[in-house]
Amino acid sequence: MNYLGHAYLSFNDPELLVGNMAGDYVKGLVALEKFPARVKDGYLLHRKIDHYADMHPANQRAKLIFRGDFGLYSGAIIDTIYDHFLANDAKIFPTETALHQFTQEVYIMLDSKVYLLPEKFAQYYPKMKEQNWLFHYRSVKGAERSLQGLARRAIHMPPIEPAYMAFITNYYYLNQCYFDFIDDLVKYVRTEISALK
Repeated sequence: MNYLGHAYLSFNDPELLVGNMAGDYVKGLVALEKFPARVKDGYLLHRKIDHYADMHPANQRAKLIFRGDFGLYSGAIIDTIYDHFLANDAKIFPTETALHQFTQEVYIMLDSKVYLLPEKFAQYYPKMKEQNWLFHYRSVKGAERSLQGLARRAIHMPPIEPAYMAFITNYYYLNQCYFDFIDDLVKYVRTEISALK
């Protein structure tokens, strides 16, 4: 999962949200020591989610579509396009309004904890909020822009256009992989969060 997925899987806990959403920007265990315990839990949860997602059979199948051209980056591509499917998951966000309201609640929570954001995430968070990246995962065009953003951050990634074309060509298959994964993931994360309390 990407930003929307990690936001959703924080289940409205502001400090958990900080660590879970910014999890890719703090490396190692020593770096976590400067954060409050619940934010640290969020970072560790982010890592557990990523590991669980990498190992899930549905995602192993989905990654095969991209592995030939993108190798190890195939997992990051799946994370990005799964946020598109999450944004369109009627069981979670039954309407555009529900998704929009959720995104605004996320930004309010992050605003209240902005001083805890790691520097690199904090630099582009205002742009994320202003352009409402979380909401725009819903459209295919928004998914394309997210893939382009991934390519900008991953400087050694091959040109991203073939990944977008593979996403469109295999749209329904990838959507089914998402559906085969999401309920297992939610159950896993709820169990992990319960163990933190």
